[in-house]
Amino acid sequence: MGATHSGRGDREVVVDVAGAVLRIGVVGGSIAGCAMAIAGARAGAEVTVHERSEAALEDRGFGIAIPPALHRELVAAGYLDAAMPTVPAPSRLWLTRQDGRPYARELARQEGAVTACHWGLLWRTLRANTGSAVRYHRGQPVTGVGRHPSGGAVLRTADAEHVYDIVVGADGPRSVTREAVAPGVRPVPAGYAVWRGTLPLAELAGHPRVLELLRGAWITLGYRGGHGIFYLIPGTAPESRLLAYAIYGSPPPATWTAAHETYVRHIAREHFPADWAALVGGGEHTSMAYHPVTDFDPSQVADPPFLLAGDAASITRPHTASGATKALQDALCLERVLRGAPSSPAEALRGYAAERQPEGARLVALGRRLGHAMVERTPDWEAMGAAEVAAWSRATLDGADSYLHGRVDRVEG
Repeated sequence: MGATHSGRGDREVVVDVAGAVLRIGVVGGSIAGCAMAIAGARAGAEVTVHERSEAALEDRGFGIAIPPALHRELVAAGYLDAAMPTVPAPSRLWLTRQDGRPYARELARQEGAVTACHWGLLWRTLRANTGSAVRYHRGQPVTGVGRHPSGGAVLRTADAEHVYDIVVGADGPRSVTREAVAPGVRPVPAGYAVWRGTLPLAELAGHPRVLELLRGAWITLGYRGGHGIFYLIPGTAPESRLLAYAIYGSPPPATWTAAHETYVRHIAREHFPADWAALVGGGEHTSMAYHPVTDFDPSQVADPPFLLAGDAASITRPHTASGATKALQDALCLERVLRGAPSSPAEALRGYAAERQPEGARLVALGRRLGHAMVERTPDWEAMGAAEVAAWSRATLDGADSYLHGRVDRVEG
């Protein structure tokens, strides 16, 4: 199907040579799915989102960090609203527990500004900005996809078959759509886990030094066998804040009989400075979760008429803080290639794959390096200072781009 652009009111639309508007079906209505829906709608396509869950996705409460420049770009482009609450963290602070003492010791400060978001508020904003041009269906699990004789795609739900010119798989790690693009690809276990949690700001009332640090930076707290990341995010109540964390380490031993989520309290009491141990080990949480860390990198992310986005396209280890970032950048890329007046949707999808597949592979490789250096073979944090942290960063990144680490030059030699 050849494609051209035609005016329709104040919105440019993508049409085929017969004048039909390009139809896009999106599998999955989470952050990646909503962002891809906005991309398609902004490029003039008719977009339908099929979200399997009937639950309120906006209730998910964990933290997300994105690069400040990307946040500004998304606001300017209309994906996000300037009024959406965020918490800026202008720098990164490295801490560890003093040897033999219950106090925190500062190792280093680095560049590495982030814009911290609340998962539910980010989703709610994206969902609202899909607008009337997007049909959004909840409680519609997609059972399979296939190719249509017209050259488009068939998307199957329990009660119907839907034909689209393009199907976007934004359906996460166990993607149904991925089987049409990269069959047999599954998440690969890393061998360690991440605990995520949030606590209300009231829990920090007795820890003024912790709150002071968090108001100026996001924190990396190193311990033997792993590390924790701590930062402030918006709460769902106006002007409220939450303390969010992601703590990495070995999964609970076989002798652990309580819930896996609660093992993080043991890690904190065993390894963290006193203030941080009290917060994680004894604080009243608003949310807790346990996830084994996985990743994968398929050989391709598009095979017309299908393309993959977000965690359906690749999973990077969360050390890169690129899950939502990558999904949002996927959407910007889709809008760009659709607006580029390609001769066909297939050409647009090939342009998307040429840009996004290498980026996904790069982030997966970076996540593996960071996981090896920060969890599998943690440095002797107690012996480190600013110079050692800088040297560790140079050796680990070796010139790789990472907004979390600020500017780190490639190792020479």
